[in-house]
Formats: sequence, structure tokens, C-alpha cells
Amino acid sequence: MELPMPNPAPRDASAPPAATAAGSSPGQFITCTLDAAEYGVDIMAVREIKGWSDTTAIPHAPGWIRGVINLRGIIVPILDLRARFGMAPTVPTAMHVVVIIQTGTRTAGLLVDAVSDIIAVAPEEIRPVPEVGTGVPEQLLYGLVPREHGMVALVTLDNLLNFSDETAPLPVAASLQS
Repeated sequence: MELPMPNPAPRDASAPPAATAAGSSPGQFITCTLDAAEYGVDIMAVREIKGWSDTTAIPHAPGWIRGVINLRGIIVPILDLRARFGMAPTVPTAMHVVVIIQTGTRTAGLLVDAVSDIIAVAPEEIRPVPEVGTGVPEQLLYGLVPREHGMVALVTLDNLLNFSDETAPLPVAASLQS
């Protein structure tokens, strides 16, 4: 079940589409579900959607990285979106999907329950993410879009793919000194 997506030149996926598009035209998002919650991923960053397949684990990777896959010669890290958002890790089944995204030169896959829709969002529809004190929601999301059936949380892809030192495990020598 691979659905190739249009392959336009990548743009800065960390900024809302309105900030990078001409005028105030709506941005388009593919919505993905994790349980009952919906998350929007900028359609311009999506390269394809594929069914779940086993990954190869990478030692000392953060817990939200499931491993890597070989996608037509490109080694792609697969992020468990549930775990990245601080939820219990996904127990993948054949019903789960991986959304392959590209931001700048980085390619990654997002493990989600399902892809549900494509929505157009006008810039004035995007509401700020309320501060909850942890900094994580504010870093991983750049806005909320009220819909009839609830909210769609818009994902900041560059921050989602941030594999900074603070998310890496401590080296063995450093952890022994603590």
C-alpha cells in the first residue's frame, strides 16, 4: 500500500504554510490519527505513505526511534509518533502506516495508526498551542485547528526530527559517574 505523493521542492516545514506561501492562501495537511487524536502534517513535506514493515534497531537511539528501513536505497529512520509525543509506544500491526516525510535534506518515517484525510487550513484558522509548562507540546506543535469533530494539532516537523544531544542517552562512562 504505497501512495506516492507529489515531489515539489521541499520548503521549511517547521514554519506554518502561510509563512512560506505567497499571500494568505490555505495550507494543506495530511491528517494522521493516534487513537482519537488527529495530527496534521504539511502535505508539502510528505513523500509517500506505506504500510508498516519491520525496522532494524539502532543501538542507543532515543526510545521514540523504532529503527531504520531501506527505502529504495535510502536509509530512513522511523519515528514512533506516539512515543515522540510522550505516549505509550505503538505496538505496530499490519493496519499501521508510515508517513515518509522530507524536510530540507532529512528524510524520516512517522509511524501512525492511520492516515485519515487531507485538509485545507487558512492561516487565520490556526490557534496557538497553549503553554502547559513542559515545553514539549510547544516545541513539537505550531498550532491547533478547531474542527467540527475536535482539534487537529499541526506538527512542527523540524523540531520533531531534532535528534539533539538532550534526547540521546548518556554515554556509559558519564552514567557511571552520576
